[in-house]
Parts: sequence; structure tokens; C-alpha cells
Amino acid sequence: MFLVGLSGGIASGKSAVVAVLRELGCAVIDADVLAREVVQPQFKAYQQILQAFGTQILLENGEINREALGNIIFSQPEKRLLLNSITHPEIQKEMLKQILKYFVLGYHYVILDIPLLFENRSLTRFMKYTILVYCDPPTQLQRLMRRSPGLSQAQAQARISSQLPLEQKLKMATDVIDNSGEWESTREQILRLHSRMESSWSFLWTRLALGMALGGLGGLLCLLLRGLSS
Repeated sequence: MFLVGLSGGIASGKSAVVAVLRELGCAVIDADVLAREVVQPQFKAYQQILQAFGTQILLENGEINREALGNIIFSQPEKRLLLNSITHPEIQKEMLKQILKYFVLGYHYVILDIPLLFENRSLTRFMKYTILVYCDPPTQLQRLMRRSPGLSQAQAQARISSQLPLEQKLKMATDVIDNSGEWESTREQILRLHSRMESSWSFLWTRLALGMALGGLGGLLCLLLRGLSS
């Protein structure tokens, strides 16, 4: 089994691409879903976030108000880094659990949908492919404002600017799905990429190595990550 990293920018159309991949039967792990889970009260990250940001970010039911927290981190880069330092280790733990589940189920590869894949370069070394869902900057701004009518152009641009520019991510990706134009063109790109990954034999090397691993979950995880990075 091998890993495929998938990322994009805000309003680039990544969610639509992921929906097609799921329709095709791909195993997809959504880091955003995990990010929402690990900030629930039963997780360690919840208390750490309260200590860092205060109780004013809570809803009446005690859960974290994601909108209020988002407003803080989008306007204060240092706060965004702080939040990431709290949540990312917990997200990665949950992600690894799911990777192992799909390995046991016999999947050839797993797609990791990670918004900050290229910002967090420590993860890319474990990916056989890194896919960027791209759209040109003017289209990205228009889509964001259409998706969030309450945002001014300045606010929308600030949210885009808080991320690594798509033009820079282009240089780091092994594969690009250009979602700037008609959806049919985007879908054809997805189908071609899916076909290529399905026909890859890379998954065999990792499965053989894991089959020869000697007991212990720690050793299993270590060998898995070595195989995934090759």
C-alpha cells in the first residue's frame, strides 16, 4: 500500500475532486474531519486549546466555536501556528489509525486529504504522489466570495493570503488537477490520474515488507512509514 497526498487552496475545488474519488471507490482520509474530531471535549487537544485561547471561543454547549477560532487564526498568524502545534500531532495519530485500517482491508493506496500538505513538508516524504487541486488566483477569489457572500473582497483575499500560494504549491506537487475551467475537463483529469494510480504496482513492495515484519505495533508502523516514503 502507498500513500497519496491531496491538497489545494481555499475555494480551489478540492472537495469536489474528493467526491469523485470517493465515487470511484478510493479510500480517503479527510484531515479536516479529523481536525473537527480532535477538538471535541473528550480529546486532549480541547483542554490545550482552551488554555491557549480562553473560554470565549466556546459555544453554549461547551464545544469550540470554529468560526470564532477561525477569525482569530486568520488575522493572527502566530495564533494559527500555535493552534497547529496543538492539533496536528493529534490529527496525525488518528490518521495513522485509519491508514492501518485500510491496509488491513487490502487497499492498494490511501488518499490523504490534507489542506496544509505542502505547508507541512514533513508529511510529503511519506507520499508516493502529491496531488494539487489548482485554480488560477482570480478564479479562486471569485469562487470564495461566491461561496461566502458575507466576506468582503479584502477579507476573502486575506483568507487566501493566509495560505501558501497555489503557484508555489505547483512546484512541489508530483501531479496537478487544474480546476480553473469546465468541470468536465477536471473530471477527465481525475479519471486519468485514478487509472494511473490503480495500475501502479508500488503497493506490493510495502505489503511484502510488512508481511515479513516481526511482531509489535511499533515495528509495524516504522516499517510501514519506510515503505510509504520509498
